[in-house]
Amino acid sequence: MTQSLVNNRKSFVLQIVPVMLCFFVMGFVDLVGTASNYVQKDLGLSDSQANLFPSLVFFWFLIFSVPTGMLMNKIGRKKTVLISLFVTASSLFIPACGDSYMVMLAAFSLLGIGNAIMQTSLNPLVSNLISGDKLASTLTFGQFVKAIASFLAPIIAAWGATTVFPTFGLGWRALFVIYAVVSLLSISLLAATPIDEEKPDKATGVVECLKLLGRPFIFLCFLGIMCHVGIDVGTNTTAPKIIMERLGLPLEEAGFATSVYFIFRTLGCFLGTFLLRAMSPKRFFAISVVMMLAGMAILFVADTLSPLFVGIGLIGFGNSNIFSVVFSQALVYTPNERNEVSGLMIMGLFGGTIFPLAMGYAADEVGQAGAVAVMTVGVAYLLYYTLKIRKI
Repeated sequence: MTQSLVNNRKSFVLQIVPVMLCFFVMGFVDLVGTASNYVQKDLGLSDSQANLFPSLVFFWFLIFSVPTGMLMNKIGRKKTVLISLFVTASSLFIPACGDSYMVMLAAFSLLGIGNAIMQTSLNPLVSNLISGDKLASTLTFGQFVKAIASFLAPIIAAWGATTVFPTFGLGWRALFVIYAVVSLLSISLLAATPIDEEKPDKATGVVECLKLLGRPFIFLCFLGIMCHVGIDVGTNTTAPKIIMERLGLPLEEAGFATSVYFIFRTLGCFLGTFLLRAMSPKRFFAISVVMMLAGMAILFVADTLSPLFVGIGLIGFGNSNIFSVVFSQALVYTPNERNEVSGLMIMGLFGGTIFPLAMGYAADEVGQAGAVAVMTVGVAYLLYYTLKIRKI
């Protein structure tokens, strides 16, 4: 019996490690904030033009998320994740061919498509390994792994832009090639990992999936995901610009603000893995949202480096577990339609298109305080959503 338990644990570890590496690859989408700032500098773009890049990445979540939920019903979650990894790897090799506006648009488009497919299929795949009250904390640990890739991105980009080590003329774009190699490794490991999946009860169409938004709680979750990712992409993109605007630092130095955000988001994900097992999701969510609100207030008024880093850190820590709580709430609310609901929730990442566009225009008009005001609207909604969280 003891040997059987050991074998089961060993089998679980062999399954969960490749899945968590996929979460690391999922984090590659967050390089868009760092990359868009470098492209803006290289090509002399305005804020609204540069913010088109993150907006384009997350536009594809609107198009591909629901069809991916249907695709999972036909070919399974693991095969769908493998497709997403292949598309992601392809997108990351493209910038090695050049850094023109059109080349980067093509790379970001494919990156968005691959990530939309991955986020729709990978989270339900985890539910094949973990279920019940441990799902939220496991998804949070996945977000922790994802956040590691996110905060490494600006560090690797800055290294590529300034190092004397040969990067074959790629400069900061060496980031893409390094992450592309990791994507290929993830494909190999997941393909070799056996995972049992339950069969869906029925095939569904786009209309049936979208009808689920007619359920009030699912719609509230959908809006919650939109606000979470809007704040996430918005802070990722805007934090360095705030520091450049108010302190006059160059991008290579101001870009560390993105790392500060992701360091605290990573720390928040790690702690959330344990806190969500000991604290009610509603209470934990409320504390997280209050931290974000405090961070936004600091970004409105601070004009020195240390307070700005504190504000960015509070937003990163507060926003670290929002996705996991909202997503798990939606999955548990509809246990028989998880593929479809996953598609709808990931479609909510379209907020990463709406928020940066609105922030870019606001920043062009009144400076980066306008961008912060747009994000604060999202925080206000999450404060309202806190009241609707259900006990799992």
